[in-house]
Amino acid sequence: MLSHELKTIDKRLKALTSSAASTLLEQYGVGSYVAATLLVAAGDNHERLKKESSFAALCGISPLDVSSGKKQRHRLNRGGARDANNALWTVALIRMRNDSRTRKYVEKRSSEGKSNKEIQRCLKRYIVRELYPIIVSDLSKLS
Repeated sequence: MLSHELKTIDKRLKALTSSAASTLLEQYGVGSYVAATLLVAAGDNHERLKKESSFAALCGISPLDVSSGKKQRHRLNRGGARDANNALWTVALIRMRNDSRTRKYVEKRSSEGKSNKEIQRCLKRYIVRELYPIIVSDLSKLS
């Protein structure tokens, strides 16, 4: 009973996202759930998204400056749309496991001494840079 309802909802979600964000769905690691999550985050705040850094801040990907005196430091942004942050984390994880370009990047960053979490953080920011123009384009088609 529930599995049938879930399949029906998944089919509807795929149909909606494929009509609203066909270009976004073509990107590696982006499925219908991720596309829908990112569109909801951007669509609710589309007037605030002037550039990709504002979308990164909206998703909680941008670093926060916590510098003091001569020390320059940044910390992880815990704010923003946590669902969108999770969707970007999912894309990063899929790419880390299956995409050869991303695996080369992970190896390079690992040799530099970066931890897995730091590498994922860098990848999420890169993914935002890649997906932002596509999301804006798909949202403008809907308007």
